[in-house]
Amino acid sequence: MSYHNPTPTVDIIIELGDRPHRPIVLIERLNLPLGWALPGGFVDYGESVETAAQREAAEETGLQVKLVEQFYVYSDPNRDPRQHTLSVVFLATAIGQPTAGDDAKHLELFEPWNIPSNLCFDHDRILQDYLRYRNYGIRPRL
Repeated sequence: MSYHNPTPTVDIIIELGDRPHRPIVLIERLNLPLGWALPGGFVDYGESVETAAQREAAEETGLQVKLVEQFYVYSDPNRDPRQHTLSVVFLATAIGQPTAGDDAKHLELFEPWNIPSNLCFDHDRILQDYLRYRNYGIRPRL
C-alpha cells in the first residue's frame, strides 16, 4: 500500500518595518498559476519550515527576514491547482529594498488597504485573515 500525502509549503507575510504603514511584499509569479502571491514555496526534504521560510524569502525577495511568529496553517485540498499542499504561514519583518528573484517576475510593496485582487492560490483568504489579525488582534479560527 502506498500513501499519497499533501506537500508541505511555506508562505511568508513580510512587513517592511522601515517604511510608513509597514507595507507588505508581494511577488508577481513567473510560473503558473500567474498573478500576485505571497513569497513562499516548497519545503525541501531535511529542512525545517522556519528555514524554508527564510530561504524562500531570500530567494524571491532578496530580503533577510526575521520570522515573528507562525501565523496559521492552510490546508484546503484545493488551495493549489497543481497539487494538494498545506502551507505553514509565517509573519516576518524586514528592512531594506526588496528585489524580485527566483520565481518572481516582478515584486511590489502594497499598503494593507491596497492589496491587488488577482491573488494566486488562497492568498486572498490568508491576507484577509492577516489584516483582521493586524487590525483587530483576531486570529483565524478552525
